Amino acid sequence: MSEPVIEVRHLSKSFGTHVVLRDVDFTVNAGDVTCIIGASGSGKSTLLRCINLLETPTNGKVLFHGSDITAKGSDPCAYRAKVGMVFQSFNLFNNMTVLDNCTAGLRYVLHQDKETAKKTALENLEKVGMAPYIHAKPRQLSGGQKQRVAIARALAPEPRLVIADEPVSALDVSIQSQILNLLMTLARDLNLTMIFISHDLSVVHYIADRIAVMRKGRIVEYGDADEVFSSPSHEYTQTLLAAVPR
Repeated sequence: MSEPVIEVRHLSKSFGTHVVLRDVDFTVNAGDVTCIIGASGSGKSTLLRCINLLETPTNGKVLFHGSDITAKGSDPCAYRAKVGMVFQSFNLFNNMTVLDNCTAGLRYVLHQDKETAKKTALENLEKVGMAPYIHAKPRQLSGGQKQRVAIARALAPEPRLVIADEPVSALDVSIQSQILNLLMTLARDLNLTMIFISHDLSVVHYIADRIAVMRKGRIVEYGDADEVFSSPSHEYTQTLLAAVPR
């Protein structure tokens, strides 16, 4: 059995009196692609932000390879250096070239020297097919090309875990499959573990090993992807799947 990479234990998150996450509990094992699905406002993005410590949980904890990263005294920067993030809106620096976007974190967060950071960035840009565009700025790129750069940047610190928040929803349908296939190839070749948010169930069915279904801040169903799609146990999951156009 694969070892747990992420363990979320009784996690809750409130903003003032507004409760967004309620006693969330699940495990992500090494090598798995775990997809989190649910309606808008169900808490998916807040959950990812808590896992990456972009938000501080109100209660509960997150374990990374058995260590509590939410504990007092833990180093969030050291943890984030081991986790790659891919965002829906790319989040590239518009005033920087493709190459500089992929070296900035290595140089200014991980404190690598310029030549080492450049070598790493070029290797990752080659993996995603963007090596010919290293001098381009984001405004000169298509949406799919921007996301490829964002993926290369996420790979820069050689993470074992990649967290992707709706990474293809801003792209044309014709480009989505290219980016999904790229992510799946990288996950296999680099032995990555992935947590992936998507509202598109066809995307989820294509890439997921495990599925967590969220509703009103709770995980109401979690299990093997094929089992969830073929025999959903929760009424809400059944309703979600029934709403997919045939």
